[in-house]
Amino acid sequence: MIFRLPTLTLNPLTDPRWQNLLQKHPSASVFHTRGWLSALQRTYGYEPVVVTTCQPTAELTNGVALCRVKSVLTGSRLVSVPFSDHCEPLASDSAELDKLLGSVADLGATSHCKYAELRPLELSPGADTGFSAADRFFKHQLLLPHNPGEVFCRLSKDSIQRKIRRAEREHLRYEEGRSEQLIGDFYRLQLMTRRRHRLPPQPLAWFQEMIRSLGDGAKVRVAYKDGDAVASIITLRFRETMVYKYGCSDARHHMLGGLPMLMWRSIQEAIAAGLSKFDFGRSDLDNEGLATFKDKWGATRSFLTYWTSPAACERSSRVWGGALARRALAHAPDGLLTLSGRLLYKHLG
Repeated sequence: MIFRLPTLTLNPLTDPRWQNLLQKHPSASVFHTRGWLSALQRTYGYEPVVVTTCQPTAELTNGVALCRVKSVLTGSRLVSVPFSDHCEPLASDSAELDKLLGSVADLGATSHCKYAELRPLELSPGADTGFSAADRFFKHQLLLPHNPGEVFCRLSKDSIQRKIRRAEREHLRYEEGRSEQLIGDFYRLQLMTRRRHRLPPQPLAWFQEMIRSLGDGAKVRVAYKDGDAVASIITLRFRETMVYKYGCSDARHHMLGGLPMLMWRSIQEAIAAGLSKFDFGRSDLDNEGLATFKDKWGATRSFLTYWTSPAACERSSRVWGGALARRALAHAPDGLLTLSGRLLYKHLG
């Protein structure tokens, strides 16, 4: 039986102790930051909250970052945190985590949420917390040496090295930054990519707000051929880690190697900045093609498990409207495709 402490919460957007904790805790990531949480609130109206065992006047030493997602379509729930690949509860050990999760469960009950969801990297909830494994994904991470040549030698010669060299021969132009022009070029390619996958895109406002809120921690990278954008990615950076978060491309120009070139430029930049990890993010277990692509960069594949309480609840992000709706999205005009994203994503989290 877990001893239940009083549920103590704070607002991570206004409490300076949260930022201090993120600078010290080894498991803090870009998905814990004010920038990410603020972008979620401004775009989707999600309310960020941190559950802690620390009194309001004490130094903050732990916390679970969550967002209240309120939806008339998919129900209300607590998510740690929406649209992140992972968000480790900031606890010193499993015992402290279990105490925090008792308070998370209490907050979910008092907030009339149908479930709470965790996306940890390392720590797993104990059996008595009420949390059970829900979804599993692959996660890929590349540890960065000091010499980029060491990384390049480990890349797949046929599918990665060859495409990087092809991009050089094609004289693809590389641009990076956070300008509206770059965001617009990224989003046009994102529409193409999501259409191919028969999925709606997240709204343009999300990418604009995320990049604005994260500031120097976010960067748009675009590859051009003869003035046309052919591939783009968005990378995020926090402390010692760079994260590959979004990627898209024009399928007509895949042979030019634009996407591998952008990834390689990002890895080179991370090494030059003295970062220690390049996070390739999560992949669905049934998307072996994407997982294999990340394998070919020399990244280590592991499992990532999401947890929910109560255990029997189905995660709302599974709701996509069925196969018929997905087939329709493949042929929808751009206006309808973007509208579907604006209407749906705020209900998913």
